Amino acid sequence: MSLFVPKFDETVIVRDAEAEVMGRDAPVAVKLLADSSATGGALSTVRVTLTDGADGARPHLHNNSAEMFYLLDGAAELLSGDDVVTAERGDLVVVPPGRPHAFAATPGADADILIVITPGVERFEYFRHLQRIRLGEVTPESLLEVQDLYDNHFLRSTAWEGRR
Repeated sequence: MSLFVPKFDETVIVRDAEAEVMGRDAPVAVKLLADSSATGGALSTVRVTLTDGADGARPHLHNNSAEMFYLLDGAAELLSGDDVVTAERGDLVVVPPGRPHAFAATPGADADILIVITPGVERFEYFRHLQRIRLGEVTPESLLEVQDLYDNHFLRSTAWEGRR
């Protein structure tokens, strides 16, 4: 087992008012907090707000990173492998590398989730790409072209499809 030691010299401070937000008025809003380049590769982190049962991310996996979900408020359903669990305010779910996962607000509820990927991957451009899809500037299929770049590999999940 090797130990990854991130390399960055300055404390990372992201002021709430200065953070870029994708989809501010949509059912899914993503606040970009710190990307891998800001943390010496240690982590990437975003805050995702889902309203009224909205889907956050369809089933996918990361080959090289774990993903942590911390419920700041509300309730969310999370796929981890073949299990769908409900997490509520204050709950923490950590999905290991290579494990299929997805997340959404629980039907009829909102969810406010802090998401951390470690080690970090440059993800801000991934979320900007999702925004371009939402605005109709690029097709949803264009995500398939950037799966390797963002270590975000989509797949089907009967467990998720049966629940959602």
